[in-house]
Amino acid sequence: MNPGSVGVDAAFRAQKPLVGQTIGTSGWVCVDQDMIDLFAESTDDHQYIHVDPVKARRYSPYSGTIAHGFLTLSLTSRLSREALEPVPGQIAGLNYGLDKVRFINPVHSGDLVRGRFCLKSVRIHQRNGLLRTLGLEVEIKDRQKPALVADWLILGLFERAT
Repeated sequence: MNPGSVGVDAAFRAQKPLVGQTIGTSGWVCVDQDMIDLFAESTDDHQYIHVDPVKARRYSPYSGTIAHGFLTLSLTSRLSREALEPVPGQIAGLNYGLDKVRFINPVHSGDLVRGRFCLKSVRIHQRNGLLRTLGLEVEIKDRQKPALVADWLILGLFERAT
């Protein structure tokens, strides 16, 4: 281990008291029609409720276009980079998966969203990993119900002790 680097045990001890607390909130990001259209192109999901403002205004129960649920979910990577401080000593972070993903409220074209992250649990995983479960909530500005909620598992890797 490099002199002065923080190992997984020290990182675990530092993270444990944060369980149950909000550990980061991002700034607001605008989900505009251009972003929705680009996502539709990349996923080949061109359902009118996402990409046709005229038809969506006329036929959709949302009175306009809405973002794909998976677009909202994919934004969490961007939101987390802004909201979460790096864990000292961590040399890499891996997306370990998601549990309990629920799309609660549609994100309308032009809405502002942000991520709120709560540390739900932390444990040492194998010998050099720190597995954190983050309660993730994507909030929509000026709305009470969030766009989505999920438990996000993030695996931080640390140098192996020599």
